[in-house]
Amino acid sequence: PPTVPPPPGPPARGSLSLHRAYLRSPLGLLRLGQLALGAAFWVTVAAQKYEGAAHFALFAAVLIWLLTLALFGLSLLGRWELVPWLGSRWLLTNLVHDLALGVGLYAAATGIMGHKAKQRSFCNLPGYSQHCLYSAYLSASICGGITACLYLFSGLYCLLRRCQDQRDII
Repeated sequence: PPTVPPPPGPPARGSLSLHRAYLRSPLGLLRLGQLALGAAFWVTVAAQKYEGAAHFALFAAVLIWLLTLALFGLSLLGRWELVPWLGSRWLLTNLVHDLALGVGLYAAATGIMGHKAKQRSFCNLPGYSQHCLYSAYLSASICGGITACLYLFSGLYCLLRRCQDQRDII
């Protein structure tokens, strides 16, 4: 009996390589800052004994950090077209992520941690012998505020590109 050739495999994609132009772009540099300061925020909160609204702040920070990591990875590899529906609207996706999620959730998390730092300001006195979370909460709120500003800058960068009728992130 004649042998039937095997069905053709999936089309070969190009090899993975870094999109260096993105890494040197303002958006790429802002993403690196967001990832670094975002990690500092949630590690600072998670390393302490937190309670109450700090759970939401930690959830928001980790969620945004993971989404930013995904956006950064796909953009760095130049593979955003693999994301269904969002890949063809990558600039708009980055814009909504930065302004709605990044700024909104980090501003809320910063407010929560700032409020908690204010509540613990009494234990910052010399001679206070109990474990004090004031400096951790204050550090987290500072990191969160700077991170929210970085998301605002990257969102405004994407908005500027969108207003100039450009469809790419670089």
